[in-house]
Amino acid sequence: MPVLTAVQQDRAAGVLMAMACGDALGAPHEFGPPLPRSTELSMCGGGPFDWAPGEWTDDTQMAAVLVDAAERAHAGGRRLLDEMDAVARGWAEWSTTAADVGAQTAAVLAAAAAAGPVTAASARASAADLHARTSRTGGNGSLMRTAPVALAYLHDRSARAEAARAISELTHADGDAGDACVLWCAAIAHAVITGSADASVGLDDLPPRSRDLWRDRLAVAESARCADFTQNGWVVEALQSAWCAISTTPVPSAEPSAHLRAALETAVRGGRDTDTVAAIAGALLGAKWGASAIPGEWAAVVHGWPGTDVATLGARGAGLAA
Repeated sequence: MPVLTAVQQDRAAGVLMAMACGDALGAPHEFGPPLPRSTELSMCGGGPFDWAPGEWTDDTQMAAVLVDAAERAHAGGRRLLDEMDAVARGWAEWSTTAADVGAQTAAVLAAAAAAGPVTAASARASAADLHARTSRTGGNGSLMRTAPVALAYLHDRSARAEAARAISELTHADGDAGDACVLWCAAIAHAVITGSADASVGLDDLPPRSRDLWRDRLAVAESARCADFTQNGWVVEALQSAWCAISTTPVPSAEPSAHLRAALETAVRGGRDTDTVAAIAGALLGAKWGASAIPGEWAAVVHGWPGTDVATLGARGAGLAA
């Protein structure tokens, strides 16, 4: 496996750090309307779940379970996919005390737990059953947590795509959710390696029938405003809104890395599922600009379950990519 340069290591650390910062920045505004550009944004906390200042939400909490599993796999010479039972069990245990759990994720994990000890198979079966009964399992809850998969499989394209879809399917059986995770993980890995943010690099990793559809969806995002995506709890619009924030926010000529902050603020100002859209955007922005681009006042306060700070989370993420 190639050894990362110092710049690539900074970008790898930036993935989970910027994801968590976007999550915490958007948390106070979740479920609210779009915000005017004049609105000042800060790590003020509050919101519908009364988060502490700088506290991340379920988006980053679920990703932390993936980080734990990926570290165990790495230490034992295994793959993240070999830890699927532990991932499903970890999410089920987390969900019993979490302040906020997405409705679809909560339903799947509760049904799996009702059938006995939670395993990957029981979670996947519960997700498939929910999809069969409702045909409405395309929420953004698997995309929001997917960034660690990109780091764990940074240089292995086919394995990364397989893992992204399989881990999505633990709670989200809808094909759009799996496609979105494959695309976003490909974009994150590409940005860590090259420093370029391109949401289309993973199109060839999708089933052939899906490629043109997602190419068109990305094009829509590049010519829209974040506020245009009024259903961003849906995984498609969540990804579109995140990519819209990244691709339409100008890169400052004097300080290009300030784009990270500006684009995250754009994502939050789009309204509605603000923490999740900003967390999704943050993972790719961190992969492009690196941990060094994260504002110091953010890094000083961002923290969350399971009792860690954002710098430690970033270092752990970088360790997965090393």
